[in-house]
Formats: sequence, C-alpha cells, structure tokens
Amino acid sequence: MRPRDQKEAARIDAVLTTFHNDTRPLPGIQDPARRSVFMEQLFESIHRVHYIERGVLQKGDAPRDLDPNRANPASEVFDPIKAAAICSRAGKHDEACWLVFLFTHFGKNFRTGYRLLRDVYGSLGSGQNWTWARTSGAPETFRTWLRAYRDTLENDGTPRHFGNHRKYISLNADSAGGTGEAVETYVRWVLDQRNHRGLFDNAESLAQHDPRRAFDLLYRSMGRQVASFDRTGQFDYLTMIAKLGLACIEPGSTYMTGATGPLAGARLLFGAAADKEAPAIIDRWLAELEAALGLHMGMQILEDALCNWQKCPDQLERFRG
Repeated sequence: MRPRDQKEAARIDAVLTTFHNDTRPLPGIQDPARRSVFMEQLFESIHRVHYIERGVLQKGDAPRDLDPNRANPASEVFDPIKAAAICSRAGKHDEACWLVFLFTHFGKNFRTGYRLLRDVYGSLGSGQNWTWARTSGAPETFRTWLRAYRDTLENDGTPRHFGNHRKYISLNADSAGGTGEAVETYVRWVLDQRNHRGLFDNAESLAQHDPRRAFDLLYRSMGRQVASFDRTGQFDYLTMIAKLGLACIEPGSTYMTGATGPLAGARLLFGAAADKEAPAIIDRWLAELEAALGLHMGMQILEDALCNWQKCPDQLERFRG
C-alpha cells in the first residue's frame, strides 16, 4: 500500500471492524491475509476514481493543458476519457458524452489498448471522424460504414479487440445487440430529450435534483432503451459520466441484480448469511457498508473492489484489462 494511504487505511480498517461488530458480520475478511488483500483492492478502486479527478480533470490545482492529441484518433496517444475532458472544457458537452459512450462500448483491451475504438471513431483514418454530430445526424450511415468495413476491422492484420467488460460484443452492424444497433439505440435514447444535456437535466429534474435518484432513473432508462448495454455497461457509462462532471449524478446502489463478479465478491464478504439471499438484499447490505465508509463514489468503489477481490481473495492481483 502507498505510504500516503496509511492514514486513510487505518480509518477504513477501524470502520470495517466496527461495522462487523455492531451492524453486520463480515466473515470474509476476518482472516488477516484476506483482509489485507481486500483493503488493497479497495485502494486500487479509490485510486481509479481519484485518477479521473486528479489525472484527467486535475481538480485542486490550476488545470494543466491536456495534449490535444489525446482527442485525435489518428494519434497513438489518443485517450477517450482525456478527449472527453478536452471536449467538456471546450463546451462540447455532447461530444464529451459520446466519447464516454464509445469508451464504455469498446473498452480498453489489455493488449491492444484503444485501437478498436480509435479506428471506428476515426473512420479508419479517413479524416471524417464519427463524431456525435455526424453519427447522430445519420445513424444508418454509420451502420452502412460499419457493414462495409467490419471485415477490415477484424481481418486486416492489425490487432483490435474489445475490452474485458465488453468481450462478448460484436462489430456486427445488423445483429441484435451488435455495435450497429447499440449506436443507433443510444442515439435514439439521447435525441428523445434533444441532446445529452436535455437527457441529464430531465433526469435530475424528475429526481428533484437528488444525484442518486437521478442516476437510478438514467440507469433504468438506459437498460430499457440502449441495446447491448447490460448491467455492467449501464453502470460503467453512468459512473464515468458522473466522475467527469458531465451530469450531477452518483450511484446509490451497486446494482447487484444481474451482477456476476461483484455479487460473488459480496457473498464472499458477508459469508454464509448471504448464500441464499437475493441480490437486492445484498445490495442493501452494501448500502449500509458504503454509508459507514463515507467514500466519494463509494458504491462504484465497492462494486469494483469486490469484483476484483473475489478473483483472487488471498493474494493481490492488479487488474488493468
């Protein structure tokens, strides 16, 4: 653990002990080795949240200029999240949110990075990027392009792959749940409220400006209307929108219904008491824990940490894919 984390680690460790004794047992982390690994995974997740605030948004200091090439899909240093921050600073809210969607849909592959996202967004270097304005203005034209170039994207000898969370998604322009349908249904979802600002403002208004209720409204709406975005896709998209400050929302749940890795981690944490409980009950237990921990974006931190911890609970493995 990093030296600068020691004070916060001591606080969290004390909170976990009090929670175990007074609120709900946490048998999964009473073994010292497992507790140590769980704590490490918590801080890995905390650092990922802080990276957006400090490394991308650079809050707390005079913001440094981000390299414009971060927003250029023709560049090797293209980064969709930094590109979204660049667009947001420039007042291009729609483009920033679109880049978050593309980031979530394609992901970052452990071996090939953002190459697939770059080549789709950059229209294979044609000079005519699939920006929000171009794509939302003619989503069927995007589908036609994808239909024509899918074979190139998959078989031209350049390795390009979806990220781990999206590894079962297809580039198919026409199949149910393929990239073509995902893009077209996402465009329709947003344009139903005119633009991203309208979409988020409407949710915030309906939620009476409660960030957690607004997040929930958007989560459920996206799940109904955007193809291929299952529980993980919805959660990842909306939490990144929140961290980048593109909407005033925050998860108030880990959304365990439909989860696999995070649910397995939660069952491991709560032990035998969780074995026969429904995911919704376990979600409530995690809400209790999150409230006790008092962490910014605490639900995402718990969801992420539990998912990674359950893969190897006795030995720290850092997951980057």
